[in-house]
Amino acid sequence: MTIRMKLLVGTGALLSFAGGVALASGPAPKTEAPATPEVKKHVVPASKDGDLVVGLCDGVTSLEVDGVKEGQKLTREQAMRVSGALMEEWLKKNPDANWDPAPAVAQTSSGGARSPPAVPPTQQKPSTGGSIAGQGVQPESGGKEVKKEMGANVQDGHTYGAFSKRDEAIWAASTQSFVDEGKRVFHDADLLGGTVGVSCDMCHPDAANTHPETYPKYQVQLGRVALLRDMINWCIENPVRGKPLADGDPKLRAMEAYIYAQRKGTPLDYGKK
Repeated sequence: MTIRMKLLVGTGALLSFAGGVALASGPAPKTEAPATPEVKKHVVPASKDGDLVVGLCDGVTSLEVDGVKEGQKLTREQAMRVSGALMEEWLKKNPDANWDPAPAVAQTSSGGARSPPAVPPTQQKPSTGGSIAGQGVQPESGGKEVKKEMGANVQDGHTYGAFSKRDEAIWAASTQSFVDEGKRVFHDADLLGGTVGVSCDMCHPDAANTHPETYPKYQVQLGRVALLRDMINWCIENPVRGKPLADGDPKLRAMEAYIYAQRKGTPLDYGKK
């Protein structure tokens, strides 16, 4: 074999190898995004007498309310009794459950609706100087109090800059108003959009046993990994019998704030059962 022939054979072998590699690697196989599992629904048993059947937020336990027909709404007192009976039934079935013996109230918030305090439309530039402590500067302060901010102490411990005590007071009050609104919704079946008179607090007094610090986690009732808001909506849709709230719904956001506030200081432990 001549040198020219050897070169031709070698080149052909290389081209063949390259083609084989190209065929072996080929285009990357398409990967389909995992389908979101369908959310379960608590299907309560039908009453032979047409009575109202209320489900518990565990997705299993239910109770037939004698004398109240399907489509009728319970009074708050009736709903409290029904929820209490459902909880007793659940505790009988789960005597060893990790259940808070008493509401874990981390902070006190007053009830009733509140509007967020007036907040200046633009960020106030921090100023330096004397203290404003004791000068009555409150989140609701108007333009006159803004002028008093001149000479306020600067709080320099924040991650994103330095702010005045007045800024901090506004933010604290705004946060508390957010939490208070969540408490109001949490305790009101009508605000939740419920149709049977049941509200969240009836099974979770002061948001007890909601354990927001454990989310995201696999939630048995839903049949998938869930965020806290997913579980809130599940409860709204099933025990409360309302319509789930959109992610950006102010009521959903406020309830999340309220529930988290009740567990202030509890370490995060996502995924915990």
